[in-house]
Amino acid sequence: MKYTFPLAAVIALVLIAWIGSKIPGMQYLFGVVIPWLAVATFIIGFCYRVVHWAKSPVPFKIPTTCGQGYSLPWIKHDKLESPATTSQVVARMFLEIFLFRSLWRNTKAEVHEGPKLTYESSKWLWLFGILFHYSFLVIILRHIRLFVDPVPGFINVLEFGDGILQIGAPSIYLTDVTILLGLILLFGRRLINRQVKYISLANDYFPLFLIFGIVVTGILMRFFLRTDIDIVAIKRLAIGLATLQPTIPTNIGSIFYIHLFLVSVLLAYFPFSKLMHLGGVFLSPTRNLANDSRMRRHINPWNPDIKPHSYAGYEDEFREFMVDAGIPVEKELPPKADEE
Repeated sequence: MKYTFPLAAVIALVLIAWIGSKIPGMQYLFGVVIPWLAVATFIIGFCYRVVHWAKSPVPFKIPTTCGQGYSLPWIKHDKLESPATTSQVVARMFLEIFLFRSLWRNTKAEVHEGPKLTYESSKWLWLFGILFHYSFLVIILRHIRLFVDPVPGFINVLEFGDGILQIGAPSIYLTDVTILLGLILLFGRRLINRQVKYISLANDYFPLFLIFGIVVTGILMRFFLRTDIDIVAIKRLAIGLATLQPTIPTNIGSIFYIHLFLVSVLLAYFPFSKLMHLGGVFLSPTRNLANDSRMRRHINPWNPDIKPHSYAGYEDEFREFMVDAGIPVEKELPPKADEE
């Protein structure tokens, strides 16, 4: 049930966009209003989450270390696994963000007869994770050509490299194939791997189905439903959305509004989902802190600002209670007025 509900939700979104785009006058809602609201939600939500995380106190230095820390000069220091300086932290973060370095060391545990627990290398998750994320990035960059005129040179170079195999007419983009492969494997992993299946929730399947719907509708527009699509009209609409001067062409098919609506849902859903690891990876204290707790004192921001309190001041404050409790004091209590 935890993957049938997300699938049903995506199918419902497709039907809403398909039926809504057929109703006269609703094209403005699905082509302008919803995309603008989705972009605004994405920007505001993304900034809010990042600022909220950035303001969170870090009471302890907890960088993940897998190698020799900096100590004596004659002991070899592992600069990437146990960074001690800011530059070393930046180097490790760069490899983590752009090459998924920790995922490269992914291992799988298996129990054999004996019983015997073994750990084996499992690079396939890293490979398909790289394929999925970089394919998604290239596809997003390719779509910039719809929002600008003239098209930047690097977009043309990127598009040429993506379609360099020149398979079919129109040519098949490599990223269209690799992102589908990445999605299929990431989804299949959650179904086949018992451990991952057990911990997977509905909000793990929903973005997979949603992105799959976006990819499939994009492929349908490019290869199978070209007669329903006017690329010039779509570019006119995209530029209008970017310049806040939208115009709704009449010669755009329903498949485009379905594609655009699914993209809008993904943008609005992004800041409130696990997809926010895009911004959270930069703020993870296990990654962005240096392992220098023996060289620099880490002050806990939660600690209250306590002023020095001498014993004389302590006794002046609590002398009466100390006397009542029979605790010896250096100064006696002053006589009360009635005793005088």
